[in-house]
Amino acid sequence: MATKPNKEQTRYSDKELEEFREIINQKLADARKELNSLQEILTNPNEHGTDDTGSSFKMLEDGSDSTAKEDASHMAIRQKKFIEQLENAMVRIENKTYGICRVTGKLIPKERLRAVPHTTQSIEAKNNQYK
Repeated sequence: MATKPNKEQTRYSDKELEEFREIINQKLADARKELNSLQEILTNPNEHGTDDTGSSFKMLEDGSDSTAKEDASHMAIRQKKFIEQLENAMVRIENKTYGICRVTGKLIPKERLRAVPHTTQSIEAKNNQYK
C-alpha cells in the first residue's frame, strides 16, 4: 500500500538542504569576492594617478574620491551583513532548521529560498509585518 507524501512536512530533507547549501556556498563566494573588491577600493590611495596634475583638479578629484570611498564603505557594510546572513543560513542548514519560517513555523517555499536563500520568513509572514 502506497502512502501519500506528508503535506505538512516539518523540515526539508537532507538532500534538499544540500541543494540550498550549494546555492549559499556560491552566493558566499561571490559576496566575499565583492567585499574584497570593495575593501581594495577603500585601502588603495589615489589609483587615478592625479598626483602630478594641477591643484584645482586635485581638489575636485579628492572630493570625488571621498564620495566614491564613502559609497564603497556603505556597500562594504551591506556586503558584510549579507555574508553574515548567509553564514547564519549555513548554521540553520547544519541544525536542520533551514527553511522554516521563524514567524509561522511553516516551511518557506523552495522558490523563495532559491531567490533569497538567507531569508527566515515566508512571504506571508513578511507581508503581515507591514499590516
